[in-house]
Amino acid sequence: MSNTYFSDRERGPRRRVEEEITQTGWGGLLVLIQSRGSDGSFGYRYPLQCPDGQGPYGCHWSSFETAIKGEIPDIELPMVAENVPTTLCILDVLEFCHRVVAMPIPRGYHPFYGHDHISFNPEAGQEEFRSDVNRILARNGLSYELKEDGSVVRLASPVLHDVLNSAEFKTGDAELDALLSASVGKYLDPDPGIRRESLEKLWDAWERLKTLEYPEDKKQSVQVLLQQAAEKEFLTVLETEAKQLTDIGNSFSIRHSEITQNRIDRSEHIDYLFHRLFALIQLLLRATGRGK
Repeated sequence: MSNTYFSDRERGPRRRVEEEITQTGWGGLLVLIQSRGSDGSFGYRYPLQCPDGQGPYGCHWSSFETAIKGEIPDIELPMVAENVPTTLCILDVLEFCHRVVAMPIPRGYHPFYGHDHISFNPEAGQEEFRSDVNRILARNGLSYELKEDGSVVRLASPVLHDVLNSAEFKTGDAELDALLSASVGKYLDPDPGIRRESLEKLWDAWERLKTLEYPEDKKQSVQVLLQQAAEKEFLTVLETEAKQLTDIGNSFSIRHSEITQNRIDRSEHIDYLFHRLFALIQLLLRATGRGK
């Protein structure tokens, strides 16, 4: 049976650009979580124990919610569809649930109490939970995905998605590799504040890259980099772009924090600037044999 809906097969999947989880999305995720509580999946960590001492037979829901509150203090209990937590809070809840979920496996019926005793398969339970969560996120056009390691990441735009998710930097300069890796990690983070920090790391990488050819003369070094990437009219295009991006880093609150700097708050502006500089850096790395 197909795991997609008819509308997706006919029109293609919905664009995953929404960053705020609405009541509709939260309602779907909450019902999913509650269903895992009802079938005993969270009994792996928060079990209801058989009175006869024969092991768990379900989930102790109040213990489960108390544990969530202890690790995610901003969540309000009881969790109800009408009270929508912040998006970051919901994503934290999903990560918590992934860590404690397991597929319940019946291992014997107890006729006196009318319940099944259960054992657990954590890997199968996590896989099924991820699949269900990611389907809800996708159907609501949300730009998040629950990964195999249990972390939620923000999806990059289609232009950069494959590049960033498979990014592995081997430029020959360890510090530059670290800065580029840090910038990508922060850019994919769901927290807008951390995503803003991705620009700082990327602009630091840009300044580092500009010194690689001639460390003692940055101006000459960047010119050599650009000349290896283009010639004639297109070299002029790259020279203009390099200067503009350097000016942006100096005039906006990216590399500096003075009160005179212009602050970048809008998510789409972070996307635009990250895409623009990342594309130039990637071009220069490839042109100089420092990247794929």
